[in-house]
Amino acid sequence: MASEWDWESGKGLLGIDDPAEWDAAWERGESHLGTAAIGLALQCSLEEASHRIVRATQLPHPDQRGYAFIAAGTAARLNRELTPELYAVLRAEGPKGLAEDAINDTLTFVQFRKLPPWFKWRWVHATVRNTLEGWWLRSADAVGEAWRATAERTRWP
Repeated sequence: MASEWDWESGKGLLGIDDPAEWDAAWERGESHLGTAAIGLALQCSLEEASHRIVRATQLPHPDQRGYAFIAAGTAARLNRELTPELYAVLRAEGPKGLAEDAINDTLTFVQFRKLPPWFKWRWVHATVRNTLEGWWLRSADAVGEAWRATAERTRWP
């Protein structure tokens, strides 16, 4: 299976299912470790992948760090939970950084009661914000429709 993993181009790394191979690539300083972290999230258990995803979030290349956060979001989607170390990394990065999509995935796919306190506050914040934004948009649509209807009735023939 290792022959399918091309660390130079990243080809085949989404299928990596051997955490030891990822560890060896880390030691060698290979590129595309973030991509491989997504593969681990897809192929391995959360316990096997978690520590490696956390390490990948500290890579120097921003694209590969972004892929590591995608791996965290993928882990949340597939496992419906995260490890305490993954929650800590997502909190440290914050909702406006590279972790934004991973945090949103976590809030969407992990049950509220399984979230740590910070994530519960983020869930409440996001829910209230989205509800208020929805009301605002619906009211803006209603006002726009009323304006258009009034304009059509008052139009000169």
